[in-house]
Amino acid sequence: MNIHLAGKTAIVTGAASGIGLAIAKVFAEAGANVVVADLDSATGEQACAELRASGATCEFIQTDVANTESVQRMVTAGAERFGGIDVLVNNAGLQYIAPVIDFPEERWNLLINVILTGTFLCSKYVLPHMIRRRWGRVINIASFHAKVASPFKSAYIAAKHGVLGFTKTLALEVADHNITCNAICPAYVRTPLVEKQISDQAARHGIPADQVVARIMTEPAAIHRLLEPEEVASLALYLASEFTNGITGAAFDIDLGWMARS
Repeated sequence: MNIHLAGKTAIVTGAASGIGLAIAKVFAEAGANVVVADLDSATGEQACAELRASGATCEFIQTDVANTESVQRMVTAGAERFGGIDVLVNNAGLQYIAPVIDFPEERWNLLINVILTGTFLCSKYVLPHMIRRRWGRVINIASFHAKVASPFKSAYIAAKHGVLGFTKTLALEVADHNITCNAICPAYVRTPLVEKQISDQAARHGIPADQVVARIMTEPAAIHRLLEPEEVASLALYLASEFTNGITGAAFDIDLGWMARS
């Protein structure tokens, strides 16, 4: 199956590293114009330079997805630069680990605002561009934690469950405009976010860091390893393509068999 996105423009949030960068790369390789949206200017510019060096057409736009004005500026600038927006990947996220009784309220608000409100804001301001074109793809990077829970991650899990509900609602609202909305639910992916979690989980559970992946992150799965960002990116590319006109409101597990026990 050859997937081509020539002539399409995609916004990828949190695209400076990890899953977002992997998605930006495969979209660019498929011919899309890519808006690299990220809060971190230094890594965002570096990611965009890396993409351009491989022949991609891209633009870095510093974006705080939790801020309405920042999102509006990013969407407007991207649409003006490339003539419209066809694909949105809501990927920006962060993590904080603590029991509910100790969970700092400012951290709760930050995670909810970035992961859930950010998904809402980016979708809201991109949709008019897709509606005008009578075509669009909204792809939300959720998590297997959008379906199951783990201790000490209340804000993240609440936000990701919200993303899944938002995905279904948006799919129902925009179907008549030939726009689809789907979610990808990965297990643990080898990213800077997960690398930081390893040390946090080691401290929380009182075990050595080198045992966290085996005993906490992958033990319940069928396949005992971390996912690679490129595996998630390949699924995002498929969902962005013309081959998925009939798929919407769905949540795709790429979880190494975590959900097989549910």
